[in-house]
Amino acid sequence: MSTIYDVIIIGAGPAGLAAGLYAGRARLKTLIIEKGSDGGQIAITDEIENYPGGMLGGESGPDLIKRFTAQAAHFGAERLTDNVQSVELTGEIKKVHCSKGDYEAKTVILATGATPRPIGCENEEEFIGKGVSYCATCDARFFEDFEVYVVGGGDSAVEEAMYLSKFARKVTIIHRRNELRAAKSIQEKAFANEKVHFMWDTVVQSLHGDGVLSSMVVKNVKTGELTTIEADPDDGMFGLFGFIGFLPFTSLYEGQVEMQNGYIVTDPDMHTNLPGVFAAGDLRVKSLRQVITAAADGAIAAMQAEHYLNQ
Repeated sequence: MSTIYDVIIIGAGPAGLAAGLYAGRARLKTLIIEKGSDGGQIAITDEIENYPGGMLGGESGPDLIKRFTAQAAHFGAERLTDNVQSVELTGEIKKVHCSKGDYEAKTVILATGATPRPIGCENEEEFIGKGVSYCATCDARFFEDFEVYVVGGGDSAVEEAMYLSKFARKVTIIHRRNELRAAKSIQEKAFANEKVHFMWDTVVQSLHGDGVLSSMVVKNVKTGELTTIEADPDDGMFGLFGFIGFLPFTSLYEGQVEMQNGYIVTDPDMHTNLPGVFAAGDLRVKSLRQVITAAADGAIAAMQAEHYLNQ
């Protein structure tokens, strides 16, 4: 541990790579640690249309993240592929303990992200990006004039169902209970929307299709009855959106940084409750989890790390 970095960034998704780019440009000695491939969720996203400055015809997540990675490297951010096992975030020098060694820095940016909570049905992973989605803002346009189904009953699920109704010809909310958990004001808007329908006391059991999602089996939780839902023959597929929450990757930081329901609490400048420790991207408490907001978080965190070091 002879080297003490100015900043260590844990995670190489959009937030971590943007932080690396800005930290490198600020001439900070920067180390980005990532256990897997760069990009987080967008590394498995087939097409991204809503990132400003992206290709008008749409571009793949891997292509976009490749440019993020190249920019961070261009400005001098060092890279390490390793698995972070524990961290010590208090004190003037922060310590990051990995499988291959230990690393020290004056500041740390936590950018390990979050992942959508899976629906929990058979064959779900097989159809991600082929009918299954967890982001209406990202993928609604791909289902214009198609039928879509939304799993969930909270505020997010109902709000996203109404957003999807601007594109899909029919939206059906599948909920395991016989009433929604969303706020009454949100429910009223959904019930008044002619495109939004409801399937109560129901869970999705399994998904099927030849390359794309074209049928699913649902189960009534009260009667145990199984029903097979088939895509309209003219469509050949339908969409299934899961909105039952996210799983932030924050267990490493428990007991050290302040959290709320597993998400890290920050101020608008990405400061956590610990001096010299910042958080950026989907793992922090925020209202919108998108590539653009993650990148913005990373840029702010890096600049705040520089200010902290200067002071």
